[in-house]
Amino acid sequence: MDYEKIYLITDIDGFTPQIARIVSMMNYARLTTLNTVKGLSMEQLDYVHDSNSNTIGALLLHLAAVELGYQLDTFHKRKPNAEETKKWKPAYELGDLGRKEIHGHPLDYYIDELNQMRQTTLEEFKQRDDDWLYEESPFWGGKPANHYFMWFHVFEDEINHRGQMRWLRKRLPAIG
Repeated sequence: MDYEKIYLITDIDGFTPQIARIVSMMNYARLTTLNTVKGLSMEQLDYVHDSNSNTIGALLLHLAAVELGYQLDTFHKRKPNAEETKKWKPAYELGDLGRKEIHGHPLDYYIDELNQMRQTTLEEFKQRDDDWLYEESPFWGGKPANHYFMWFHVFEDEINHRGQMRWLRKRLPAIG
């Protein structure tokens, strides 16, 4: 991520022009997410505001799970296998399952998961061209969607959950 060009939606070496624009937007979304959670302790990442809330840690892991789902769908044309489902279902679904399963990790754990997932995405993007972005397949409700929309949704989902993280962070009790 080139921090000097973080506010430019532009060409990036190694990517075709339109894929570079998606990567530019994904980079900015990720930077702002990381700034939102910077310095949080494990206790703060595990804080549950109420019985309907997700933790900040679970929301971070959800971002990685969503990215995996779109990697599998768009790059490999498949659904998660049993091993992937076992690891990622709590983060993908969140709610009761996420509250039960996702806790006890330091911030570095979540950042490592996000970074590993993003690295795979970037490596896959480098193998594709702009025509690939416009390939269509059935999506929500059987309506057609192209890869461009699907990858827009990945960072749009991140922006949405980043808002939740900011809301939760402002409501963290004094811990420690």
